[in-house]
Amino acid sequence: MTDDRTQLPVPDYDHLPVATLRDRVRSLDAGGLATLLAYEEEHGAREPVLTVLRARADQLAAGAQPSGGDPAAAQPEHAGAPTGPLLGESGAPPINPPSQGDPTNPAQPRK
Repeated sequence: MTDDRTQLPVPDYDHLPVATLRDRVRSLDAGGLATLLAYEEEHGAREPVLTVLRARADQLAAGAQPSGGDPAAAQPEHAGAPTGPLLGESGAPPINPPSQGDPTNPAQPRK
């Protein structure tokens, strides 16, 4: 068993959400999965994570094959900042003034 988390078969394993981890472990073989399971039991012992890892181990034992893909591939959950327009860059006014008291508003009743 390794205590060095950089040697784990899934990069940044400790910080992955459980839903993402469920997808990432599908590409591991029984050996890689056993490494993660042992690491989790010794370090975090997070029950939702252990449940995911044990369920996948049972699937592999029942004859399931690792899926294609690379657990070290690009990780969208760790992608950079959003690429769309940020607040203030959309061209919209920062604050819509209230209808009362704005003489340029045609919907405002005139006296």
